[in-house]
Amino acid sequence: MRSLMTLVIPCYNEEKALPLFMEAVAPVRAALAAGEYDTGTGEVLVFDPCDTELIFADDGSTDCTLKFLREYHAADETVRYVSFSRNFGKEAGIYAGLKAAKGDYIVLLDADLQHPVEYIPVMYEALTSKTLAFPDGDGSVRGHYDSVAMFRNKRKSDGRVRAFFSKCFFRLINRLSGLHLVDGATDFRMMTRKMADSVLSMNEYNRFTKGIFNWVGYNTLWLPYDDAKRCAGDSKWTTAGLIRYGFEGIFAFSTKPLTIAFGLGIILCLLAVIYAVYTVISTLIFGNPVDGYPSIFTMVLLFGGIQLLFLGFLGQYMSRMYLETKHRPIYIMKESSEDK
Repeated sequence: MRSLMTLVIPCYNEEKALPLFMEAVAPVRAALAAGEYDTGTGEVLVFDPCDTELIFADDGSTDCTLKFLREYHAADETVRYVSFSRNFGKEAGIYAGLKAAKGDYIVLLDADLQHPVEYIPVMYEALTSKTLAFPDGDGSVRGHYDSVAMFRNKRKSDGRVRAFFSKCFFRLINRLSGLHLVDGATDFRMMTRKMADSVLSMNEYNRFTKGIFNWVGYNTLWLPYDDAKRCAGDSKWTTAGLIRYGFEGIFAFSTKPLTIAFGLGIILCLLAVIYAVYTVISTLIFGNPVDGYPSIFTMVLLFGGIQLLFLGFLGQYMSRMYLETKHRPIYIMKESSEDK
């Protein structure tokens, strides 16, 4: 029995990119159906043939994205879609796409072709290989892979400043959260049905998918790729949006900011006691005058700023608890191809 592969594509206002994406993915789907793919480097990959389906998660687009998706589904029933009542964010689109997927293997990628579709057969061959296994610490092998994930080797789509801060973010979240995110890790990956079901079982409202993929475990093979510029349209990610997304990941998978706040609070209390003892000794024994307004003003600003910072940490965790207890849906579906 032939396997089924589902391509999950979250999209938001991608009317310019969709025709180019469909054109690029067509020969890949044909190669997967034939069980053979020419990489263009003189190597021909041979694997078990599989059928494919496409799931587009329209994140409340305001252009003609939904119109195109309706037309694609009318022409080919293996192209399906879900459309939200408004913009809920890419994380909601990923969750909805995974939930609608029926495949034995699920691929997550973007519609703008920054995730090159020609890597899909390479990922499939690696995931289904009967010989490829991951090494154990003693040099032996323990089993086969459940996921093939891609990380950016060269950041063609990012400027130097954004690339620098991206590297800093991966180092910071790994240090704070205990996760092991590969530098340059993207959402571009292929996984087995079992892993996808595990990801779906984590139905939390505040989602950081990169962290969820790592948290659920499973054996992941990481492969590098050179990303490309968008085939059309503009990026929906702003600098502020990326910063918020980064903080979302830290607060979703780490309580170390609270631990740091607690530890620093103890240190400051000790310093305050030491300074008080120093002031008493300096004044009563050595007769030194007590510092006045400047030192008091500085200390008030210092301790006030630290208190507000730590209250902000606490507020971030409490706000997430507040949203989780509401049990609001991750998304609201307005329309899907199953309605037709």
